Amino acid sequence: MEHLSNDAPLLIAQGGPLNGQRWSISKAIIIGRDQTCDLVIADRQVSRRHARLKPTVEGVLLEDLGSRNGTYLQGNQLKSPKLLNDSDVIHVAVVQEFIYLSSDATLPLDGEGFDYVPNQIPGLLRLEKRSRRVWIGNVEVLPPLSVAQFKLLQELYENQDRVVTRQKIIEVVWGEDQAVIVSEQALDALIRRLRDRLAETDPSHSFIATVRGHGLRLDNPQLNSK
Repeated sequence: MEHLSNDAPLLIAQGGPLNGQRWSISKAIIIGRDQTCDLVIADRQVSRRHARLKPTVEGVLLEDLGSRNGTYLQGNQLKSPKLLNDSDVIHVAVVQEFIYLSSDATLPLDGEGFDYVPNQIPGLLRLEKRSRRVWIGNVEVLPPLSVAQFKLLQELYENQDRVVTRQKIIEVVWGEDQAVIVSEQALDALIRRLRDRLAETDPSHSFIATVRGHGLRLDNPQLNSK
């Protein structure tokens, strides 16, 4: 079940027993196995009261509540409470992965919830920046794309009808500081995974077009042209 607010930070489950579910962090959330918790993960590797997310004036604080199997932030076991940053990945034990989306790093929604590119006719593929959801037609792409996959798709989506260079994509996905050490093979692997994920929802159309010698382009047909 989803618990959403338009202006609060979001917690999105990726993989695991809660895959695809979303929660607004408008108040403190206790995560654990016990049915009295605000967010219940019914797995014995999860402690009865495992972790807590708490909004503060500085941001959302993540705290481990003395769990047996640990709470992990960006792959590191949490030893003390930490403020979360946009796109941080949280693991509760080894059972459930979440991604955190801060409200100040997202844009307001337009129209009926889809964040369309200005002056573009909405295409078959649509995305919503705030919750990082993707639809092909009326079917949502589930489980949600990884952070890297969504960043790649978003860059192409915001530049529809234009070719985006491979270097630009690397900078957007990995950041300018890391771009110099990212290999062509790593980018090719990411592109292949994104194509595979989109094909799981619609195998009849290839949305990611390669323009040899230049880069990538989003091939996003109009809704009524398919």
